[in-house]
Amino acid sequence: MIGKEIDKDWWRGGVIYQIYPRSYQDTNGDGVGDLNGITSRLPYIASLGVDAIWISPFFTSPMLDFGYDVSDYCDVDPMFGNLADFDKLISAAHYLGLKVMIDLVLSHTSDQHPWFVESRRDQTNHKSDWYVWADAKPDGTVPNNWLSIFGGSSWQWDSRRKQYYLHNFLKSQPDLNFHNPDVQDALLDVTRFWLDRGVDGFRLDTINFYFHSQTLRDNPALPPELQNYNTAPSVNPYTYQSHLYDKSQPENLEFLKRFRALLDEYPAAAAVGEVGDDERGLEILADYTSGGDKMHMCYAFDFLGPDAPTPQNVYKAFTSLQSEAPDAWACWAFSNHDVVRYCTRWPVKPDLQDTVNRQRIALLLSLRGSVCLYQGEELGLQEADVPYEELQDPYGIEFWPDFKGRDGCRTPMVWEYEHTNAGFSESKPWLPIPEDHAATTVDIEEQNETSLLNHYRDMLAFRKLHPALSKGAIHFVTNDEEGDVLIFIRESEEERLLCVFNLVAEEREVPFDFENVEALEVAGFESFMMDNSLHLPAYGAYFGVMK
Repeated sequence: MIGKEIDKDWWRGGVIYQIYPRSYQDTNGDGVGDLNGITSRLPYIASLGVDAIWISPFFTSPMLDFGYDVSDYCDVDPMFGNLADFDKLISAAHYLGLKVMIDLVLSHTSDQHPWFVESRRDQTNHKSDWYVWADAKPDGTVPNNWLSIFGGSSWQWDSRRKQYYLHNFLKSQPDLNFHNPDVQDALLDVTRFWLDRGVDGFRLDTINFYFHSQTLRDNPALPPELQNYNTAPSVNPYTYQSHLYDKSQPENLEFLKRFRALLDEYPAAAAVGEVGDDERGLEILADYTSGGDKMHMCYAFDFLGPDAPTPQNVYKAFTSLQSEAPDAWACWAFSNHDVVRYCTRWPVKPDLQDTVNRQRIALLLSLRGSVCLYQGEELGLQEADVPYEELQDPYGIEFWPDFKGRDGCRTPMVWEYEHTNAGFSESKPWLPIPEDHAATTVDIEEQNETSLLNHYRDMLAFRKLHPALSKGAIHFVTNDEEGDVLIFIRESEEERLLCVFNLVAEEREVPFDFENVEALEVAGFESFMMDNSLHLPAYGAYFGVMK
């Protein structure tokens, strides 16, 4: 029997559904989601029409940052199950035609990881240089002015070594020293472990944080007019610095080449990197994905920040990327486990919310690049308002009340309207389920042919039907001048599609200067032609085939 031909480029234009395992489905009654819960819901995920799932960390961990503080890279935390459960998940996903990507957190570990336990013992042990250690200044203060994203200095004193260690996040998350080749080798061994277990790829957490400048120079101040708040909120002094020396170092390119070479040993493994840098995000994305020998794709924070898509910022993002690296491939997302859900982050009048949600997914799936969707996005879930006494996220606890952290986007998935805890768990969930979420469950949405959930399915099917949307080029008719209507053309060898989006809450009329265009009926979007003008309702969209 001749096997099915392997598509090594499945990731190019693919749609990836992100699962936050603590909050997806609980099967053992402890109020926390688990791997068996994900397996039980794979038929639902496959029904959406996505290509792959990305599972946030499920490795052994003290859970001070909910799995992003790894104490064993090659095992499953008992909270989520065991390796046999993961193997079953892989098998079930592949049976349904879904690829499986897992979240690799390589920039740092937990301080309970055996590597760090040995490294901190003294300055001469075998792993003494596996983490970033530095002497105090003569007056005992920290080595430089670098700041942690989670607040305060990024240096923590260790009394055993009588040195400071670097942590870009919690003090319990020491940074690995990527300048040490042994560290790189150990992390590549971890990568191989999971590839051999059958995973199809990885999401690389904080990919531009791997290397620091060995000079340990102070970061310069960032002028207020250049500060933005995509990577960190405005209440966090992290935004006051230009992060020239604590991350995004040129040495990272060589490590990424080593990582890619390993993935290329496997039939169709792929990786997407998270680039967290407010000043040079697209520039770094271009560097990391250009040339075909580093990352397959990366995503920056351009559409994960406070500014809703406009014709101007969409045009700027793509033209900047094109000028930096024409062959680079991006992965776009509007929501994930670290940011306020876009339905709340980009507020509109309540009576327009459903209309906007429908347009947002149409826009996201029409942009050139791959796409990440975040669980619950397909239900139109708003950010949950978690009271202080129920907060779990250390980031939110540190900056409360001006920044409430990430718990609001991590509350449990809602499945069944009449079931306890909306079908997530028989026990009290680890985070509360808001009443408005419990009223918008999957089973309710399934029964309504015109629901947002079914609109997502329609748009994903539309993308698969038109190769120009998944893998084609993009040409902008819109430029960076003022205007409310975004217009671009997606083009492949098979077809050319005209895509038009009115991104404001009022009707708009635009001159229609295109000939031989046949309008497509797409998931309920309505528009009409009059006097050689296209009339679009508030947050309307138009798609047409160009002959």
